[in-house]
Amino acid sequence: MVQLYANERIDQLYADDIKIIQSKEVFSFSLDAVLLANFPRIPKKGRIVDLCAGNGAVGLFISRKTNAEIIQIELQERLADMAQRSIQLNDLANQMKIYTADLKDSLAFVAPDSVDLLVCNPPYFPHQPQSVKNPNPYLAIARHEIHTNLEEIVAMSSKLLKTNGRLALVHRPDRFLTILDAMRRQRLVPKCVQFVYPKKGKDANILLIEAIKDGKEEGFKVNPPLFTYDEDQAYTPEIRQMLYGN
Repeated sequence: MVQLYANERIDQLYADDIKIIQSKEVFSFSLDAVLLANFPRIPKKGRIVDLCAGNGAVGLFISRKTNAEIIQIELQERLADMAQRSIQLNDLANQMKIYTADLKDSLAFVAPDSVDLLVCNPPYFPHQPQSVKNPNPYLAIARHEIHTNLEEIVAMSSKLLKTNGRLALVHRPDRFLTILDAMRRQRLVPKCVQFVYPKKGKDANILLIEAIKDGKEEGFKVNPPLFTYDEDQAYTPEIRQMLYGN
């Protein structure tokens, strides 16, 4: 049995038969994590790293699609502990490990040039001292670039990835150009992008992007748009498939 603490619960992603420990006090996974886990081509073996892992959602969701080793790095001790217990809950200790560490120290746990796929659901908002942040410190750190930033994440990803290894990010569309610039400065060639829309007629609110380390310049692809809700405010078939497997 895995211990649950006060105000924790066990949720389930039915599509991948994954149980995950969550708490409204600290952090709960969102659709962003599900989208990221379903966006890149997942290697069947090798090594996958999940930076800014939070409560482990992305790595947990990916685990059912591969036999690869999955290493997660999370700064916040309480979130990393939740992730560790979710790993135990799903009997994934032989495949997954999580380290409580600043991503700047990732090379202490993962050898350089050794990763086949790196995924990251990072803080979205640039850190500006005068900006209003969530009063919950767990959420503030998860959403704002307080302890890391886009440039740092991309630079570390490049160090960890093999040549032709791939980085997949979920982010905000308004930072698309900044992401492209950061990737190209770090030997990461953008190869595929997909925009996610709340529903038809609305602006995109989620960006998925994949890059290849030292990849060729040719072959950039824009995937078809993905819509979250239909006209009746129900999940579209594509999103239902990711969440429920039907």
